[in-house]
Amino acid sequence: MDWRHHAVCRDEDPELFFPIGTSGPALLQVEQAKAVCRRCSVTDQCLQWALESGQDAGVWGGMSEEERRAVKRRGGLRVLRAHSA
Repeated sequence: MDWRHHAVCRDEDPELFFPIGTSGPALLQVEQAKAVCRRCSVTDQCLQWALESGQDAGVWGGMSEEERRAVKRRGGLRVLRAHSA
């Protein structure tokens, strides 16, 4: 079965994970989305998919757009795997 079938966010409003803007209410929305991710058992798979498929928008795998861009700049999945090993 695909990891997405186990994702906690399936029962949430998808718009929660795609805030508009980078300040004020958008920052609160990002934190609310990350709170959903913290309850999820497939966060690692979600983040891996987002990085591999080039998802530039939204919160995926508990990371904001800016956080994923930073991961990509530091070496992407290779760096994440080294930290989790």
